[in-house]
Amino acid sequence: MSEDFAGLRELLLVAEKRSFTAAAAALRVTPSAVSQAIGALEERLRIRLVQRTTRSVSLTEAGARFVAELRPAMASLQGAFAVLEDARGRPSGTLRLNVPRLAVGPVLKPMLGRFLTAHPEVRIDVTLDDGLSDIVAEGCDAGIRLGERLERDMVAVPITGGFRMAVVGAPAYFDVHPKPRHPRELSAHDCINYRHVTGRDIARWEFEVEGRELTVAVDGRVVTNDNEVMVLAALDGLGLSYVMEHTVTEHLAAKRLVRVLTRYCPSFPGLYLYYPNRKNLAPKLRALVDFLRVR
Repeated sequence: MSEDFAGLRELLLVAEKRSFTAAAAALRVTPSAVSQAIGALEERLRIRLVQRTTRSVSLTEAGARFVAELRPAMASLQGAFAVLEDARGRPSGTLRLNVPRLAVGPVLKPMLGRFLTAHPEVRIDVTLDDGLSDIVAEGCDAGIRLGERLERDMVAVPITGGFRMAVVGAPAYFDVHPKPRHPRELSAHDCINYRHVTGRDIARWEFEVEGRELTVAVDGRVVTNDNEVMVLAALDGLGLSYVMEHTVTEHLAAKRLVRVLTRYCPSFPGLYLYYPNRKNLAPKLRALVDFLRVR
């Protein structure tokens, strides 16, 4: 029976990441091991599922149809194993979490020690990931994500209050550039752009002007996919950064950064713990949900 399921997890990850190397990194094995597992699966099924070239990896038509059916089936299978864990009656085993870097300070830092102390038979395996990964395909029990980026078929539990954006720059930057008084004036400024990890597109800066949403495409010499780098670039006087308010609170208090356009910066839902909709949660995940709700 175990041979029937061999290679399925590898296939789902390759389908999501379009890369044997990235799938292998998520599974903590070698790319060769992933390739061999999928090759063995194709041999058993007697059909090609993955199209391999020297430059890219993609699904065949049959592979794409198979993966579409496989994803919900794997979620149900994980739920079945969760029922067995529930039968043991206490939280135990490895709790695998997919977490964006912005959740490290407000969530992971105050939570990890206290949670593990309260549940000594639980281990936590945290993957830091700023993309929109499929936590089911990656074998994670749950993930943390901003409320506006949640998938509709997931159970979501709020674990922080709302966040607010901030436009900041170093005093040295404003020594040679006038402070913008309206979001449309950002076209005259060096702005530090954020590139989405999943879609690879450049994020537009969002504002609220007289009750209406205004999105602005900005330009500058620095582009990054990491919020911490955006803050560091702003501190170095390389331009203005559009970041979450809580990530620069200390710098603002110490006057290492100056905030502008405050009246136009919007608020939005905070971080949520999310997981597949299952009838019976594993005790380890139920313990985490209860812990974060109380917190």
